[in-house]
Amino acid sequence: MTRRFVRAGIQLAIFASFVLLLIVTLDNKFRVLPASIHGHLPSHYPGFVITDVTVVTCSVLGLLGGCKPSTPGWTQVEKDLYLNTGWTSAAYIQFQRKKEEELLPTDKVVIDLKISRLAPEFQDDPKEDKVEWEQRPGGLWLKRTAKRHASDSHSAITSVDVLFGADAVDPRAGWEVRDTPVLLDSRTEGLEAKITVRRGDPVKIKKPVPRINENGRFKIMQLADLHLSTGLGHCRDPVPPELTPGEGCEADPRTLDFVERLLDEEQPDLVILSGDQVNGETSKDAQSPLFKSVKMLVDRKIPYAAIFGNHDDEGNLNRQQSMDILEGLPYSLSSAGPEDVDGVGNYIVEVLGRGNTDHSALTLYLLDSHSYSPDERQFRGYDWIKPNQIRWFKSTAQGLKAKHQQYTYMHMNMAFIHIPLPEFAQRGNYFRGNWSEPSTAPGFNSGFKDALEEEGILFVGCGHDHANDYCALSKNEAQKPSLWMCYGGGAGFGGYGGYGGFIRRVRFFEFDMNPGRVVTYKRLEYGNTEARIDEMMIVDGGMVKGPD
Repeated sequence: MTRRFVRAGIQLAIFASFVLLLIVTLDNKFRVLPASIHGHLPSHYPGFVITDVTVVTCSVLGLLGGCKPSTPGWTQVEKDLYLNTGWTSAAYIQFQRKKEEELLPTDKVVIDLKISRLAPEFQDDPKEDKVEWEQRPGGLWLKRTAKRHASDSHSAITSVDVLFGADAVDPRAGWEVRDTPVLLDSRTEGLEAKITVRRGDPVKIKKPVPRINENGRFKIMQLADLHLSTGLGHCRDPVPPELTPGEGCEADPRTLDFVERLLDEEQPDLVILSGDQVNGETSKDAQSPLFKSVKMLVDRKIPYAAIFGNHDDEGNLNRQQSMDILEGLPYSLSSAGPEDVDGVGNYIVEVLGRGNTDHSALTLYLLDSHSYSPDERQFRGYDWIKPNQIRWFKSTAQGLKAKHQQYTYMHMNMAFIHIPLPEFAQRGNYFRGNWSEPSTAPGFNSGFKDALEEEGILFVGCGHDHANDYCALSKNEAQKPSLWMCYGGGAGFGGYGGYGGFIRRVRFFEFDMNPGRVVTYKRLEYGNTEARIDEMMIVDGGMVKGPD
């Protein structure tokens, strides 16, 4: 009897240990990876070339083996090709990389990579020796050649990454997404797990310098609440339900078609991405939708600046990781801002005056309005601009005043946040546009609106409440116009819009520096798509202008 109890105790202990190990393994599997090991962060070292690429399948249970490269010199793109949907198995892209100067005469360098069920057709090129395609798992085919061929032609593949979705794009300079997904099995095909590759050394990105046009004009496009997903996404409350009869509404293609049409028609000089570019709950790989939000801007060589909303960091990337990506992309003016100020994305964008002047004509203050209330008991809902952010804003504005006063023409200040200020909801203010839903401003008022007025901000733009697109006018104690507070109106079909047939829209701010005027208006995705909706002048002579 005693032996039986001892044996049972031992078996129970072994079973408990296995369960504990399973829990720890699964916890590690679903935990967000730290910035240092994400595939899109600096694993793409200069001076390296790829000598081999493969797909590996492994168990996620610690007892059955790990998912890390077992051979020295191999690196793993830390993105499960199954997007963490497999309970027992995972799959990864692994590649072998060497410094060019360390390549041996016998080493081969990958000069092309394709994905196909059948061997790619060989195309004769009299300038090159015939190179056979080599097969790897997952439908990968590699063309590898000796070092001298890769170096001479500058065709060597130097980095590899993974994106997801039929609409996956890569805005990074020198990168190209393979059209066909990895053909490991039906799951990788269904998730459209795609390989993207870079040839040559990393391109050094030079930040653009926005400047007032020679005619004195400048146009800002505010993209509020794109809510893009990993993959095509599903439309929420679309109007109309579908544009092509018989076809369902895919959120991201419809959103991006709308925005691209306006980019081509309006030709803005600067785009402000005012938060919730990424729909976190449908973005298991947040890099993919983040790339989609800016690729159309990069293609058109339009400078852009981004801040974050409450959904951007609900996928697998936190704010800092997303900003690390944005800071390294072409035409991006985005910045994490000071480390000692709350949030990620507190910074300014200076638009220089016309001609060759180095003086600023417009200063845009962008601030992180965070996400959800840190004190739900006392202040339900959403977070607020913090005291040290207000101090940073005021000290920055005051520090720039002397320099701005040296500018012989007119200078203007404006600001952008994601979550509206409490004053957006004051019904006594004059407003124009749609006030279709309650304003979900934070329950605590930290006084940022007063700081904006004190520092001469003409208008502040926000997003967050998709079906609100109004501009409200605040007045000072003398009842004179002091600040316009404008909603952008939701642009993305991946976010809600179900308030009385709400049509997606985009807000514009058009500057004419000659008389010192700012005109704002909106454009619609459906219906009266050619019109400027609720067009009005909000600044005249460089001063806040009230309604006529």
